[in-house]
Amino acid sequence: MGKNLMAKAAAKKPREPKTPAEWAHDRLVMYIRDFEKQLDARQEIAMGFAGDETGVLRIEGIGYFDPDIITFYGRDEGGAKTQLIQHVSQLSVTLRAVPKEGGEEPPRRIGFQLNAGWTGGDSGDGSA
Repeated sequence: MGKNLMAKAAAKKPREPKTPAEWAHDRLVMYIRDFEKQLDARQEIAMGFAGDETGVLRIEGIGYFDPDIITFYGRDEGGAKTQLIQHVSQLSVTLRAVPKEGGEEPPRRIGFQLNAGWTGGDSGDGSA
């Protein structure tokens, strides 16, 4: 009986502290969810790039690579697949409401899809 208790105790390891990337990811998910709650049926979320003239990225997902990389992926204004990879120390994100695409389709919302567990693979581009 003592072995079973020891095995159970060993199986319940305390969770390691979150890395800077995981903290940033979790907070970004919270901000995206809160921002999307304010959008109407004609708007979707996009991200503006701080400090350059790249334009906006229609966010389709975010991820992280421990210990310190955050990645955003989606489409640019021309519809090209786009990915931003950024160190957490350089993180600066502007969330924007942009007119939705897709005619009569309902606006795309990503906040409900973003959860604590990144399932998009290590590449951060949404591929499994």
